[in-house]
Amino acid sequence: MFFGEYNHKIDAKGRVIIPNEFREELTDACVISKGLDGCLYIYPNSEWEAVLENLSRLPSNAKSRSIVRFFTAGAYQVETDAMGRILIKNELRTYAGITKEVVFAGAKNRIEVWDKAKYDEIINVDNIEGLVDEMAEEFGLSI
Repeated sequence: MFFGEYNHKIDAKGRVIIPNEFREELTDACVISKGLDGCLYIYPNSEWEAVLENLSRLPSNAKSRSIVRFFTAGAYQVETDAMGRILIKNELRTYAGITKEVVFAGAKNRIEVWDKAKYDEIINVDNIEGLVDEMAEEFGLSI
């Protein structure tokens, strides 16, 4: 289970240090893919297998193929180096708008990787309070 947020800098080669708090659960290898809302997702291998299983349950139609393609076409396995860094390919950095500063945000079964400026925009307390109120009313969310 991943939670917490950690700020790091990405180097000129596209390498970034995985926070110590996340490294243990990732072991030495993980999968990185495009995520929703303009971020990247990092999954431990076991969770990635569950994602693939869920995607395989989708019906065979154009919408499903688009969803599968979105999550799997740009995904790749990464390994941490001796310093705990991973390489984020240029295509994924471009997709997420990642330039220099990144935020690793724990999101239950995965880690989200955000460009810091974009993350600061979406983590708006006023927006969250309204969303919680909506979800409480619609789904009985209680926090």
